[in-house]
Amino acid sequence: MADMKSNKTSNIWGGRFSEKPSDLMQEINESISFDYKLYKQDITGSKAHANMLCKIGILNKEELEKIEKGLDQIKDEIESGKFEFKIELEDIHMNIESRLKEIIGDVAGKLHTARSRNDQVATDLKLFVRDEIDEALQLLQDLQDNIIFKAKENIDVIMPGFTHLQVAQPVLFSHHLLAYFEMFKRDISRLQDCRKRLNECPLGSAALAGTSFDIDRKMTAKTLGFDKPTDNSMDSVSDRDFAIEYLSCLSLIAIHLSRLAEEIIIWMSKGFEFINLPDSLTSGSSIMPQKRNPDAAELVRGKAGRIFGALTTLLTTMKGLTLTYSKDMQEDKEPLFDATKNSKLCLRAMSQMVKTLKTNPDNMLKMAKSQYSTATDLADWLVKNLNLPFRDCHHITGQIVKLAENKKSSLDELTLEEMQKIESRITKDIYEVLSVENSIKSRISYGSTSINEVKNKIKNAKK
Repeated sequence: MADMKSNKTSNIWGGRFSEKPSDLMQEINESISFDYKLYKQDITGSKAHANMLCKIGILNKEELEKIEKGLDQIKDEIESGKFEFKIELEDIHMNIESRLKEIIGDVAGKLHTARSRNDQVATDLKLFVRDEIDEALQLLQDLQDNIIFKAKENIDVIMPGFTHLQVAQPVLFSHHLLAYFEMFKRDISRLQDCRKRLNECPLGSAALAGTSFDIDRKMTAKTLGFDKPTDNSMDSVSDRDFAIEYLSCLSLIAIHLSRLAEEIIIWMSKGFEFINLPDSLTSGSSIMPQKRNPDAAELVRGKAGRIFGALTTLLTTMKGLTLTYSKDMQEDKEPLFDATKNSKLCLRAMSQMVKTLKTNPDNMLKMAKSQYSTATDLADWLVKNLNLPFRDCHHITGQIVKLAENKKSSLDELTLEEMQKIESRITKDIYEVLSVENSIKSRISYGSTSINEVKNKIKNAKK
């Protein structure tokens, strides 16, 4: 951002005020220190508004050309770092308008005809959120691509599935990864829904009641890529539902990223050693030279709370406001910008972690074979072959597991005679379901962890 300067001689309020704002009032009132980020959206909105004003005869073509060239110059100045932002001008809207007057003279004052900063900022924010949704959608798709790539690369790697973080049943690592593909697919759907709902244009609602000028709101909406103008001028300037919904979407994305980050952290730990991350995505210790810490994953996990905080901030800000605009609503931008920045950072970081992680299949398989993970397969075999109720089979299987525990053996290391002492009708065919490999093969239901189901899901995911 270019230099931020203060010029105490400036007064943007015209004839109503006899005293200028105090230094304290300027400090608490200004938003240019953060809403400068909306400069692109503000200039885009102003150009659309100017073209509409020209169409209805408030601006002539020469005035329109001056305004557009002046706005282009301002954009260049901001992006080159030459623009002088002034705190006493409060926000990005007045900073741009003031500079436009310096460049093209009094004709700049016509630009604000039939609009207010209230509908202007609502429009700018919608354009910003819409742009950021598009970028988030692409980042989510990039992450999904890397999930598919890593799942295909490890299509037949067996790992333990967990409940309560206890070994439960064997699953394919690829199947585990694709669970996150589904989460991010829902995130994409929610963002698309949010984008569709927000895509109505507030510009032309003015301060709250509309305007006496015969403006063409449909023209500005179409020019800015909105589906239609908003239907109620009061709702238009007071609505921040779209920002809250967007932050809700980011919060759910953060939950999913944090859950995957937690798994990566666990998988890298000494007790598991399921995966390795490259040095480029880990860090060391200032005192323990042997350490390789999964700090990227830990920071993704940690930033989730920051993103939740942004949502809570905006919900709390809006909950007690009457219609229409109140200055409280200026507090929407900092958390919105912060959550947006950190969400994108976390998506990029997770995408790289998934892309570059290396699996240790032997360690995964060893744990998958532990803790009697095929006990459910044994119970299912009893149901199918002995025609017993599942609850009875559950009890029989529990007795067999207890026997194996006492002998400190695995289920498939028990002799047939030992199992027959518990249930006499068990046959040698029982051994066909006691290996983790056969357990995986037996999962034939739709959406299960069998190799064929996972291959089909990868095929569908690529579409």
